Amino acid sequence: MTDPSGARHGPSATSTTEIEAALRWLATRRHTRPLALLQHAVEEPESESAVQLEPLVAPTASLGESTPAARALAVWGLIIHAVNRIGSNEESRRRNALHAAFRLERRPEIAEPWKSTLEGRFSQLLALPGVFGDPPPTTTTPMHRAWRDGVVQKLAPMIRDHLVRLAGDPGGWEPYLALARSREAGVGENTPAADVRPEDPAAGYRSPTEGAQPVFVVLFITTVFMRHKTAFRRITERLVTAQEDGVDGYLARALTGFGWSADDPSNIPVRPLWNCRLEDPVRSRTGESLVTKLRFPRPLLRNESHFFVSEAIDDHITEERRWVNVEIDHHGIAPGRLLNGHIPVSGLTIRIRFDDAELPDACWWYAEQSERQRLTPPPRDDPRRLQIIDGNVEHTFTERCHPRDNYGVAFSWPDS
Repeated sequence: MTDPSGARHGPSATSTTEIEAALRWLATRRHTRPLALLQHAVEEPESESAVQLEPLVAPTASLGESTPAARALAVWGLIIHAVNRIGSNEESRRRNALHAAFRLERRPEIAEPWKSTLEGRFSQLLALPGVFGDPPPTTTTPMHRAWRDGVVQKLAPMIRDHLVRLAGDPGGWEPYLALARSREAGVGENTPAADVRPEDPAAGYRSPTEGAQPVFVVLFITTVFMRHKTAFRRITERLVTAQEDGVDGYLARALTGFGWSADDPSNIPVRPLWNCRLEDPVRSRTGESLVTKLRFPRPLLRNESHFFVSEAIDDHITEERRWVNVEIDHHGIAPGRLLNGHIPVSGLTIRIRFDDAELPDACWWYAEQSERQRLTPPPRDDPRRLQIIDGNVEHTFTERCHPRDNYGVAFSWPDS
């Protein structure tokens, strides 16, 4: 299938059996949606995803300068198109089994989101009246049979035929790309944010330092409220994936910590808001901001995800703020992705609500810069410049946020 240099000879050299194996692998990953795996295969050529999915993603190289996301969407659209052509109607056993396998649209009779395992999703098909027998079966054997026959006899041969045709027609990918974009925009609850990265989400990132928090952050949204020129309140939403067994909490840093007193527990700088609790005492060093342990309801197993929200607030703060910074003291943050162009579903997003009486004259985002560098405004036509709209500014980092670095939004005041 490849020559000694590693180059494939095109879709015509790819067997139906290889495509079948790639489809089976794609459908049986427990914690990751197929589209995320396809994109990871394009982004990381040395990854397991790339090895397993090469028969599907390699032909998209004909798309030229397209992004990994576009190449993945093109393949995903082809799979959706092919699945929906199998069977004569919506009652087709094979079509319903394939919909469950690839986590496509659910029938109204299936109320809950698709389960993480293939067996679990097949069990949900028991809710479909008459499709797999009347009375319905007591096991998922008919679903497994329909899935096997659907992949072997229909789906794999159909996709191979399409890939052979598309090899000489790069523009032919466009309908599949449009189909996938349309489908992903309307996925809703079928697209849990926890599934935006594969099982080894930190693959390809810089190594974290010794003692780094053993989590990978899938989604990080921090909203900062300014009072005059100070940042007095910060609400942070996080979706993390444990990188080892037994992760029982997260260390959150306050804005400053000044004004907090051990004699007044109600004035703790970092407070749990959702899905976490404050158990450990606040720890600090002289001159440093305070660190609080936010405890999870139970310890996480490796690759298990957890969503929680905290708040950092200090009514006594007087320090003039020049930036809002996020330090990566864990295994990294996923690349940013927006649903419908404005709803963050992965990555780092920073939002700032400025005081109407104190608006900066310029805002820009920075990545992996020193304190001195981040204070230097980029030129006015630089894409890092951010627009302030109704006193608000927002930025989502579309690239990976690596361990041991800093990412943020900086701004300058008119009298600085």
